Amino acid sequence: MDNSLSLKLNTISSLLLLLSSLSLSSTAYTIPPQYFINCGSPSSTKLYGLQTFVGDENSGVISSGNTSPVENSTSSNTEIYQTARIFRNPSVYELDIAQNGTHVVRFHFFPFSALGNLSDARFSVEASIFKVLSNFSFQNSSNYSNFPIIEEFLITIPVGKLRIRFLPDDETNSFAFVNAMEVFIAPPDLIRDATIGVSREGREANDDSRLLFLLSSALHIIHRINVGGENITSNSDKLYRNWIPDDNYLLNKEIAKNSVPYGGRLSNEYSMELELVAPSSVYITAKEFSASDDDQLNSSSRIQWRFDVKKGATHLVRLHFCDIVSTTANEFLRFNLFINSNFTHQVYPYDHGSRTAAPFYIDFKVDSDDSGFMNISVGPKNDSRPPTAFLNGLEIFELLTELGSESNTTKRSLVLIVTGSCIGGLIFVVVCLIMLYFVFRKRKWKPADQTFNHPVAPLYVGSTHSKSSDKTVSGSSHDQLNLGLKLSFSEIVYATKNFDTKLVIGEGGFGKVYKGMLRNGIKVAVKRSEAGHGQGIHEFQTEIIVLSKIRYQHLVSLIGYCDEGDEMILVYEFMEKGTLREHLYVVEGETGKSNPVSELSWEERLGICIGAAKGIHYLHTGSSVAIIHRDIKSTNILLDSDYVAKVADFGLSRSGPADDQTHVSTAVKGSFGYLDPDYFRCLQLSQKSDVYSFGVVLLEVVCARPVIDQLLQREEVSLAEWGMCWQRKGELEKIVDGMLVGKINPNSLRKFGETVEKCLEEYGGDRPNMVDVLWDLEYCLQLQHTAIVRAPYEDTTTDVALGLGIQMNVLQRLPSHSISMGNHSCSFSESIDHVREL
Repeated sequence: MDNSLSLKLNTISSLLLLLSSLSLSSTAYTIPPQYFINCGSPSSTKLYGLQTFVGDENSGVISSGNTSPVENSTSSNTEIYQTARIFRNPSVYELDIAQNGTHVVRFHFFPFSALGNLSDARFSVEASIFKVLSNFSFQNSSNYSNFPIIEEFLITIPVGKLRIRFLPDDETNSFAFVNAMEVFIAPPDLIRDATIGVSREGREANDDSRLLFLLSSALHIIHRINVGGENITSNSDKLYRNWIPDDNYLLNKEIAKNSVPYGGRLSNEYSMELELVAPSSVYITAKEFSASDDDQLNSSSRIQWRFDVKKGATHLVRLHFCDIVSTTANEFLRFNLFINSNFTHQVYPYDHGSRTAAPFYIDFKVDSDDSGFMNISVGPKNDSRPPTAFLNGLEIFELLTELGSESNTTKRSLVLIVTGSCIGGLIFVVVCLIMLYFVFRKRKWKPADQTFNHPVAPLYVGSTHSKSSDKTVSGSSHDQLNLGLKLSFSEIVYATKNFDTKLVIGEGGFGKVYKGMLRNGIKVAVKRSEAGHGQGIHEFQTEIIVLSKIRYQHLVSLIGYCDEGDEMILVYEFMEKGTLREHLYVVEGETGKSNPVSELSWEERLGICIGAAKGIHYLHTGSSVAIIHRDIKSTNILLDSDYVAKVADFGLSRSGPADDQTHVSTAVKGSFGYLDPDYFRCLQLSQKSDVYSFGVVLLEVVCARPVIDQLLQREEVSLAEWGMCWQRKGELEKIVDGMLVGKINPNSLRKFGETVEKCLEEYGGDRPNMVDVLWDLEYCLQLQHTAIVRAPYEDTTTDVALGLGIQMNVLQRLPSHSISMGNHSCSFSESIDHVREL
């Protein structure tokens, strides 16, 4: 499956499952009777004391294949393991699926002696479009003669036919077999689509890797552990799961003890929905950190477990917690959770329930390294009272990526089925929106200064439990906003600890920005509107609508928004390293004097510029309607923990000109020092306005000084004018940041200066497109690593797409339409009232 089709399938499936889950969540979940299959048997039997496994011999569910039943000649306490079906060649079970959603799929294997030589049983199993078991075999029959093997999967399956294929290897005398199968739809919220990402190096992933698209993937359970407790058998779990003790995985038993089993009732937070995630018997036991009062706590003071995992694979890790070690509700208990060696997450049980024994769980997406192991540990914090830590349960799923042999046919059917269902649902939604429009049009918002009026479904889904009406501060209805992104004010208050001033990380044109954490553990940046900051309802609306339409790795993601009462709040993914400007220079508060502070190398600065250029290029060309940012500056380029650049703040964005136009006529908005003079003179906005602003940012990067500095001599006040003065003299190296002196390849700096000069051409028609700027910056990075002297004609940007691997649709935009200036009839405006100050 190619990446683009995979992404489309994932997005469509997630949307469909989200819509279907809305109707499911309001009703109590019960396991449906289909499908529980007693393979190789003509009769039915019961397992778990509840479910009836129907014999497959006369059921008609096998559609093709050379199969034969076989009976177990030895005694067995479990009837489903007294028979099996053997497959001598590829064979298929076909099951009718009546409901979209994530399904539990289990296979039971019990290799009794009547099956013959177990070393010959070597096979693969496919379900839906995935290969769920590959080269499955029993190398040593004595190891498996006394108990069954149960392989469990969670697979998203659409309405239609589910084909389960058993594929014996092509080797001579190989065969496949199965004793029993289970296929039933899982509870709607068993797996959530968004998780905290952990890279293979053990760092938190602050980029799009946290979006796992779990709802449209296949997961294989490889570990399900009842930490600190006994075996939990399938008849004690509402989803018929088996949980095993943790002792065989524990590394340092001397500092771990089993807590006293909790004898009371779990907190009211333990609802029926959570009981489907894990049985209560998981939460009433735990492994607890045990150390004497004289022991000194250090980084190694932790309980550690080690689990076998697949090398280089992606895993979903679910940790279950319940504070049964405290006698009363303890708001001072905090401890650390570690995954592998570098990743640390603070666990604060009080956040999840104000009473004792309140169960909760946390999910992580973990990319495993090449060791074949995953280490999980918990340890106390020095400032916690008491200094302890605990864990109640753990599950590790492997994310399956290998597709089956029938994936091409299946994915075409999936596209048709899911697309048809989505179209029907969208038609219904459109009809409802039209009806609401006519009902509320008298109170409709005055349209903002943009044309983005068709938001699509978000990838992050927030709470919709707001008790206030969906109105802005002016009382207008939110008929253009994506309600799926809406977060309640109480969630914002929780995330920011009631807007604690200690969490303020910045302040801009919209208001203060707070660092926060949502209840699901995702770090966020919360931007709260304040009166007098220059941006208001139009910018608020524009930001939501623009970021609902687009998503890209070099654009900051919008997680949600809140508009209860007089509040206008935007919630974004948290960017660990802050703004680009913070890494270039600081301005002293009272004197206004700037000082370079950057420790970034020239290669790192070029990498940041390239990432930002990719983000701007995507805005200009990545969707059906071009988007002009209109406020490109160093404080609107943010950096994640790996210094990957992402463009932010779309409150002033405008849709670009139509195909037959070169510009959009509009009032001047932007930031002083970055503002395109051509746009300022003629009030004609184009994509080249962003190119000019980005050229100023490039000068900031190389010079590490403000774009406007009133403390300097007159000719140096404007960075753009001062920088171009030195560039035209061919002496740009004389004004570079002192940290870079002697560290830049002269060829790289020469090409960089030429790129800046082209971006800062006075007239927009003379400036390059962002794709050309991007190519030049990539070339600057290459020149930094080579001493080869290039002839001037070799620096041309002709056919730049060939060097960047740009998609073919970008080529259709080259060459760009030049703006013919000729004799300018537009008047020069002396007023800058519309220009927003820095």
